[in-house]
Amino acid sequence: MQIRWKLRIAAAQREVWTGSQLRRLLAERAGLEMSSASVSALFTRQPSQLKLSTLAALCTALQCTPDDLFDLDTAPVERPAAAPAPVRAGAAGPGGRPARGRPMPPL
Repeated sequence: MQIRWKLRIAAAQREVWTGSQLRRLLAERAGLEMSSASVSALFTRQPSQLKLSTLAALCTALQCTPDDLFDLDTAPVERPAAAPAPVRAGAAGPGGRPARGRPMPPL
């Protein structure tokens, strides 16, 4: 699954060009006070996580929907076949018994 963050595009379409403009809108329209650094981070790079309350505030401030803020590609991702787990050397002797010199674990 791929997610593409489009906050900057959505903001520009609404004539919001800077983080300080967005910060002011968040405070005025949504009642959300965010630091300049936090707004700048949202504006310049894709967040790894986002609170739903922050998403709602962004939508309120920009008068948009979540669909305007990100694209979600739900196409299945093909994963390579899993390699078998390596066997630890010396973990067991012949026949699956513990190697000599190693106490057996309690039952």
